[in-house]
Amino acid sequence: MSTPVLDPDLLQAFVAVADHRSFTRAAAALNRTQSAVSMQVKRLEERLQAELFHRSTSSVDLSAAGEGLIGYARRILSLNAEAVGRVRKHGIDGRVRLGVMDDYGTLVVPPLLKDFVANYPLIHVEMETGLTSSMTDRLGEAYDLVIAMHPEGRGEGELLRTEQAVWAASATHRVEELDPLPVALYPQGCLFRSWAMRALDEASRPWRLAFISHSLSAVEAIAAQGLAVMVVKSGTFPPTLRRLTARDGMPRLPRAEIRLHRAPNLARAASLLADHLVAALRQPAKRGAAASVLIESEPKL
Repeated sequence: MSTPVLDPDLLQAFVAVADHRSFTRAAAALNRTQSAVSMQVKRLEERLQAELFHRSTSSVDLSAAGEGLIGYARRILSLNAEAVGRVRKHGIDGRVRLGVMDDYGTLVVPPLLKDFVANYPLIHVEMETGLTSSMTDRLGEAYDLVIAMHPEGRGEGELLRTEQAVWAASATHRVEELDPLPVALYPQGCLFRSWAMRALDEASRPWRLAFISHSLSAVEAIAAQGLAVMVVKSGTFPPTLRRLTARDGMPRLPRAEIRLHRAPNLARAASLLADHLVAALRQPAKRGAAASVLIESEPKL
């Protein structure tokens, strides 16, 4: 006697009924009629020569045979989806224009793009770094996707993670003790620039603008030489600097949200990259090699 073949369509109906404990709800989830789902489960039971559910007027529960099958059914469906996706995705091509903040474009996003391009070699990603406050206004025109920073609780797009804005200074210089305080900032339009200036003014802390640049690495280099303090995200804190808090006489800064913005009517390639970035950036970061994407909050003082 030959081994029966387990049709993925039949297994899908079986898993849906097992998950929803109802043929009616399973049919709605699968966008099928209840009779069609019932027939598929019946065909699966006939093929296996086993009753998979105990049915009553009030509930549908797995039988012993059903409990034995459910794990295998999920694995078969998962492998089926993986196989189909692997075959199909290599044929997807296109160009994706991605705008992202300088630090994320340097530290966080490149490893994610490496994984994405390895799976979709025909998709070409063009990434631009800079101030994302103006990039979101050009979605669809100049960018397909933008990873931007917003004040906590504000801004559209999909929330990826929350970052604490923190002060940073040289590890070997006590620049924060200078009066007025030298500050290295980004150009107008940067959220951290406005936060830093407002926080210092509200704290009545004398300060002067010592350096300004679009380049994060340039601002970091100035801070590392003990020429100024700067503002960075806790998740991308430079290893060459030290963190300043209220104990160093620095005012607390707000928290920011990192959000993904998608242009309307995205092509398949851009949608795939967007989903990849969301899945990766919403996962808890690992220490060590991925320390640059750690999300930390400033200790309460």
